[in-house]
Amino acid sequence: MTPADLSLTVLRAVRRAVDEGALRVALPERVVVERPRPGGRGDYATNAALRLARDAHLPPLEVAQILMDRLRDTPGIRTVEITGPGFLNLTLDAAGDAGLVRRVLTAGTAYGHGGSMAGQVFQYHHRPEVRAAVVADTVRRLQVAQGASVRTSCDHVDPDWARLGVTVGAEGRPPVELAELRARPAGHTADVLLRRFGADATRWALLRAAAQDRPQLDDTLLLQTEANPLFRVRYAYARSRALLRGAAQLGFGSDPAPTAAPAHTAALGTQPADVPARPAALGTHPVDAPAHTDGLGTHPADAPALTAALGTHPADAPALTAALGDHPVVLESAARLRAPDRVARHLEVIADALLAFQHTVLPLGDEKPSAAHRARLALAEAAGTVLAGGLTLLGISAPEQI
Repeated sequence: MTPADLSLTVLRAVRRAVDEGALRVALPERVVVERPRPGGRGDYATNAALRLARDAHLPPLEVAQILMDRLRDTPGIRTVEITGPGFLNLTLDAAGDAGLVRRVLTAGTAYGHGGSMAGQVFQYHHRPEVRAAVVADTVRRLQVAQGASVRTSCDHVDPDWARLGVTVGAEGRPPVELAELRARPAGHTADVLLRRFGADATRWALLRAAAQDRPQLDDTLLLQTEANPLFRVRYAYARSRALLRGAAQLGFGSDPAPTAAPAHTAALGTQPADVPARPAALGTHPVDAPAHTDGLGTHPADAPALTAALGTHPADAPALTAALGDHPVVLESAARLRAPDRVARHLEVIADALLAFQHTVLPLGDEKPSAAHRARLALAEAAGTVLAGGLTLLGISAPEQI
């Protein structure tokens, strides 16, 4: 169950409470579900009760109790708790992670696309400047992926923008109501940036910074090391494809179904002693050899049980499945807020989690491929698929080998 699914689930609980007369409020258009803040509990949290309390003329804790009673028996949700002044904390069922991987692999690079903006029509106008053009083009891509109809225009179109993959719907100012898209100027022309960095690195630099911030346009964009976020994202995608090639050579493929952990990890609860050490820099590792980078912190003890099913280190699989589960909400919010930088930063989170996880995917030494290896491979394949889809929305290529 993704955050988007949970948002709809909480919204249905509100509707049910209203239909049953337990709440007297107007139904909200949407409900925000996000990761718990420090000190929070469960997998996700929502402030829906706090938002509804004033209109319901009830204390937030009472509204939270009303919603909790209608969420407890929802398939996919294991527990619902109330914390603080009325936050609802949701812990998901263990089986949800395998279902998440299946959904990603079924949807392919369109995972996270949806219809939240279906029927909406936008006409954007931007200044004749390269960063404004790239941001407008990417906002169009993101909103179309959510079902909207979008057209862009500019008073003067630079022919070099086409080399950056930018499409402008109309040159000039159409006689319709226009919304202005603004971004802090890059300070260089498209031709200058293309000559120095190339199309992919230029788009990444212009999109990764928030629109009001200055883009980082320096030689870091050219580094083939972990210091370059774009390299990490593309390298992680290439690693996912290399793992699939390596598994094929060993005679097995991916299968997201949860399975029992291998005996040596189930018994010890730790990584095998012969796991390869982390390389000094990502760029020094052969593409087809297992590698490892630092993980992204910890996960609550009640994390989804794919960790146990995959037989991986607890800090690895949950971080990756959590990032994949958050992807649809990130795409929807980036489209709604016209903020492509949210997508770029989220791809970095997925990439770092995949690079921390990928060293567990292939059998080590004389170990035989098992159902757990197939499940791990499916998770890595899903992560690579999401990275490719996100890069595509940003107008950036995803090479299978680096």
